[in-house]
Formats: sequence, C-alpha cells, structure tokens
Amino acid sequence: MAMIFQAFPGLLPFKTKPLPKRLEESLLFTPGFRLQKKWPHTAFILNAEVHRAVDVRITQRESVRWKYTPDHVLGPGADVDPAEITFPGCTCVAGPCVPGTCSCLRGGEHYDGGGRLRDLGSDAKHARPVFECNVLCSCGERCGNRVVQRGLQFPLQVFLTERKGWGLRALERIPAGRFVCEYAGEVLGPSEARRRARAQTARDPNYILAVREHVGAGPVMETFVDPTHVGNAGRFLNHSCEPNLLMIPVRVDSMVPKLALFAAKDILPGEELSYDYSGRFLNQVDGEDKEGPDDEKPRKPCYCGARSCGAFLPYDSSLFRTLGEPDRH
Repeated sequence: MAMIFQAFPGLLPFKTKPLPKRLEESLLFTPGFRLQKKWPHTAFILNAEVHRAVDVRITQRESVRWKYTPDHVLGPGADVDPAEITFPGCTCVAGPCVPGTCSCLRGGEHYDGGGRLRDLGSDAKHARPVFECNVLCSCGERCGNRVVQRGLQFPLQVFLTERKGWGLRALERIPAGRFVCEYAGEVLGPSEARRRARAQTARDPNYILAVREHVGAGPVMETFVDPTHVGNAGRFLNHSCEPNLLMIPVRVDSMVPKLALFAAKDILPGEELSYDYSGRFLNQVDGEDKEGPDDEKPRKPCYCGARSCGAFLPYDSSLFRTLGEPDRH
C-alpha cells in the first residue's frame, strides 16, 4: 500500500487572557490519566480521558484555542463515524497473536517485541497496511499487536519556535520505530474538506490533511482530517524536509485509519518533532504536487533548516479543485 499525504498546519489567533511569556510554560502532553497543572496558568497534562477547550497565550502574537480530543471525531460530510466499531475480532485465546492464526495479522507482524515498527530499514520502499487487534478481539490488553491504541507513551511538549510558530518536541529519548502520537481531528467528507480549504485566505493557516491510499489497481481511498478546532497534540507538528517522524495509517476498529506517527530514527530529549507534509515514506516516495499553487495561493516558505530543504512547504492542489476534476496524482 503506497500512500500520499498532504497537510499545511498553522495556528489561528484567538483572544485569550494574558499569561506569562516564558517559553517553558507551554502545553505538556504525557501518558497520564488526569488533567492537572504542571506550571501556573499555562501548562496542562492532557491524555486520552480529557475533552475540554484549552487556552494558551505566550506572546501577544501567538495564541491558540481548541478542543482537545485524543481520537478522531465525526465531522461534516464523513461517511463513517470513526468511533463506530465495524471490524470483527480475532479468536486468539490459547496463544499469542501471530501470523497464520490471527486474523488481524494476515499481512504479517507489524511490531517487534519492544513495540517498535518493523519496516524502517532501507528495504522498506513503502508503508505496509497495519491492522491492530481491537475491542472485539479475544486476546488480552497485553497483546503485542496493540500499540497505537494505547496512546501516548512519551511526554511531549508544545513550544514556541523562532520562525515556525508553535512546535512539538520530545522531553525524553524516543527509540527509532516507537509510536509517538496520532494526527487526530475531525474526519471530513471531500466536499467539506475542499470548502474549508477554499475559504482560507493566503495568510490563513491550514491543518487539513488529505490521505490517499493506493491499493493495487483498485480505487484510491481518501481520508480528510482537520484538527483546527478539535484535535490532539499532532496538530502542532511542523514540516521538515528531513523529518524524524513518519506517518502510517493504522486501523483498529474500522476502516477509518488512525494517522499514526512513528519515530523514523532515535530522537533526543528536547528535539523538535516533525514529519514530511508531502507524504514521503522514509524520504523515498514523494506525493507532492509538482505544479504548485496558482497566483491566488502563493507557496509558503519552509523554515525547517535541513540541508535538503526545498525552500517551500509541500502543496496539494486537489484541495482547491472542484469535485469531479481529474486528480493529477
């Protein structure tokens, strides 16, 4: 399964109460289960149990307000509710889930014994489809085929960068192959995704992520996710032409994929987290539009600082086309 990803994250300004301007007083995402203050006024621990609006203000210029959710939520135009359980479960009771006996592992094992993604080597030309065991499976919670569904395993922090607005960084070392976080938000229908993209001006940020999965000679499966107003920590990830994360659709309970981000290499404490908006898998498969935007949608500069920086952020013209127009991918 080859994949193409496009996204243009940013932030919308909102009026919030004045707060201290220290950069270390920022949002902290941890694997915890309660909402609690880490620093006065501005830092909160968020987890899979929390659903509330969050306000942060570090400078007069940079503000953000959104509703936190750890998982996708149903948005306008979506055909399938991401919370609906539609996959049957495996019947592995006598032994662990292994290929050949577990119905969830028909494509082979996805993770090693340490919960690390297997396909990270030079031989991996594209991402393989990942199906994890789900709530209807007979295997236990300790099953090795349950990784992304367990949520955050490493503390992450939202911070203000010098030139890219908000960013997300690791506070602990993250080994290569380990799951880091999801890119979660509203799951939209294609018409609503294009309507929202077209409504933006050249100065507006855009979080909309268009995921296209090519399955053999069959039709292309599309998923549109927008965490602008409802989303998780992944909404703060910046682009890099040499990223330390890679995105892979992981399915658990239904065909609506969790957009999981894994460490493409060992990540050090304090290192900013990033992925390639064009959807390159291990920098090998490029799904970026080559035609570029029209005059009304000037390309946004890239400030990733990588040696191979392409100078501009990737661009997806399909979000600005009328439905029915041919896709140049």
